[in-house]
Amino acid sequence: MRKYQIMDNKTVFITGVSRGIGEAIAKAFSGEGYFVIGTSRASFDLSKSLDSDQCLHIPLDVKDRTGIQSSYDLLKSKDLLPTIIINNAGITKDQLLLRMDDGDWDDVIETNLTSIFNITKVFIKPMVKARTGRVINISSVAGLMGNAGQVNYSASKAGIGGFTRSLAKELASRNITVNCISPGFIASDMTKGFEGEAQTKVINQIPAQKLGDPKNIADLAIFLASKKASYITGQTISVDGGLYMS
Repeated sequence: MRKYQIMDNKTVFITGVSRGIGEAIAKAFSGEGYFVIGTSRASFDLSKSLDSDQCLHIPLDVKDRTGIQSSYDLLKSKDLLPTIIINNAGITKDQLLLRMDDGDWDDVIETNLTSIFNITKVFIKPMVKARTGRVINISSVAGLMGNAGQVNYSASKAGIGGFTRSLAKELASRNITVNCISPGFIASDMTKGFEGEAQTKVINQIPAQKLGDPKNIADLAIFLASKKASYITGQTISVDGGLYMS
């Protein structure tokens, strides 16, 4: 069995690690000396992406509860159970409600919201026992303000906020914080469709007048995972250049 060098229980579990925000978060935690466990549905060379052998990639569909339990069992056998969970995996299947297929609703809700229940319920148990840990959920500004053509996506992301606040109240006495990051328009695969006039229209809605960088999300995730954020829990923090202000 391969042996890894884990320092100070610095082990993070990140879903949807193969691109965009997930990959940026993985790189940031790797740079801070964490052992990174990353999942994605497709095969992915995480060690090449991070330029490090202090990582492990697990092929996983976050809707697959049997697969999640098997992943937990694998990590337990390797003494790699994480102290930080980052629920990042998500998809979009945009369409106006009247034209939206039932399957597009179900798939987005199950991938974006139910998966967080699936992952967290399994991986939180040793953290509760150890009385320490962090849960960071990646939501979206769409869950705060809504977007036409995204009733499925917006509903799934809004649900993450409720999940975060409720779980934070359950786990605060166990020294576990639960917080939510809501990105705005970030330069990633999800915004590649915005070109020319469409991109200009989007940027004109943002007071900062530019798209965000995945690293902006990663930097906040690093902070929320740190001791400096030990008294912050149940919060939804927008990273959107001022697009949504509450």
